[in-house]
Amino acid sequence: MVAGLAVGHLVSGFISPTSSPFLAVGGTAIDLTPLWLKDFAVRSFGSYDKVVLLSGMAAVIGLVGVAAGLLSRRSRTPGLVLLVVLGVVATVAVLTRPTAGALDVLAPLVALIVSVGTFVLLHRLGRRTEVPTRDDAAAGVSRRGLLVGSVAVAAGAGIAAAGGQLLTGRGGIEASRKAVGRIVPTVAGPPIPAGADFAADGSPSFITPNRDFYRVDVNLTLPQLRAEDWRLRVHGMVDRELTLNWADLKSRKLIERPVTMTCVSNEVGGPYISTANFTGVLVADILNEAGVRRGADQVFTTSVDGWTCGSPTAALTDPNRQAMLVIAMNREPLPIEHGFPVRMIVPGLYGFVSGTKWITDMELTTFDAKQAYWLQRGWGQRAPVKTMSRIDSPGAFGRVNPDSPITGIAWAQTKGIEKVEVRVDHGEWQPTELSTEVNLDTWRMFRLRGRWEPGNHVAEVRATDKTGYTQTTDRAAPIPDGASGWHSVQFTVLSHHKP
Repeated sequence: MVAGLAVGHLVSGFISPTSSPFLAVGGTAIDLTPLWLKDFAVRSFGSYDKVVLLSGMAAVIGLVGVAAGLLSRRSRTPGLVLLVVLGVVATVAVLTRPTAGALDVLAPLVALIVSVGTFVLLHRLGRRTEVPTRDDAAAGVSRRGLLVGSVAVAAGAGIAAAGGQLLTGRGGIEASRKAVGRIVPTVAGPPIPAGADFAADGSPSFITPNRDFYRVDVNLTLPQLRAEDWRLRVHGMVDRELTLNWADLKSRKLIERPVTMTCVSNEVGGPYISTANFTGVLVADILNEAGVRRGADQVFTTSVDGWTCGSPTAALTDPNRQAMLVIAMNREPLPIEHGFPVRMIVPGLYGFVSGTKWITDMELTTFDAKQAYWLQRGWGQRAPVKTMSRIDSPGAFGRVNPDSPITGIAWAQTKGIEKVEVRVDHGEWQPTELSTEVNLDTWRMFRLRGRWEPGNHVAEVRATDKTGYTQTTDRAAPIPDGASGWHSVQFTVLSHHKP
């Protein structure tokens, strides 16, 4: 089984990474996973959810292989049946991927042939070691033959898997990123003002470094798309169909502005929120050029790997919201995991209805006509970001000094934060000090100074946006359209200062 999967992975390196039987089955597993299990995986494992999935698949494959091997000691039939069934499953998984091509079937087909051939060979060698003989030397030769054959298969599988990984690696894409170089906006954003964060007292820094920016998606392997090969087709309910390439996009007016992005999978108090200075082209300018026809209430975007997203047309054309086709984060080309060479962001909407990475297609249509990936799975249709807040310091069960401030973040993209209140041990709500506001589409830090009595305490936080709405205490799960509720932390105040 391992030999077949490894060779299939190698063949996929010459065709398409998504034709790898192992990755295709993993991708199909993600697509078919129930919502509650997806939510559990993101909540429990965070950005390591894919590693856990692949490791779990490997463990299951190993256990199934051991069981099939034991059942096949007297006859090859159980093992052959299992390999054929798994070959069919892998073939179906490969051919049902959104970007599957005719040649993709070669990877699972070769994997099946190699699996069956390897199994027959090793089974024959294994049977020889069990044939009764009075010749100890002959028995030793048979055992050595099986051992040598097994080692050779294991080594060959390792080399094949490594070769496939090398072929599907990021070398060419990284070279494309480096060739793009540092991106300077046509209209630079204003400098981040002093006092935009309380990082010295435990809040996040206002700008999140690219390496620390959260990542949540369904990709087991990152799409490989060079800037020079990128194309975007704008079509559907438009007056003029457009096709843009990298040079076209980069030659347009590039604006830079900080935006806070939030994942719908973020639990109350969760980590999936970050802020960066994004540089790109206004989506509204491109849609105006194409000419949006009456009734087109959805912009249906597609990634190079076939993932789809549906965004309200009104949000993308709203001049105050300034949705963008982004090519840079913090003056650097987009990291590959964040959508290089081009992705879309729409302030105030959760990413599953707005944040298409590796975007290659934009169709003007209606919500009645087409359903995007997550909408087909019961998630929300429009999904505006909810007004929320989080305590960062003290951390959960943290130990602090009596004069340590309580700090954190609040966000209400497109609306802005008006005030944040904190209460300790269910007492009166106390107004906090807010950091300098940068714009309505970014988070805002808060800080509450005081002197706390030694012992155990509970702090809670709630935010009010500039429309006058105060976040509700009612708890809601992240799915289908974002979590709600007050964040709280338990902490201990030390009886005296400790270094």
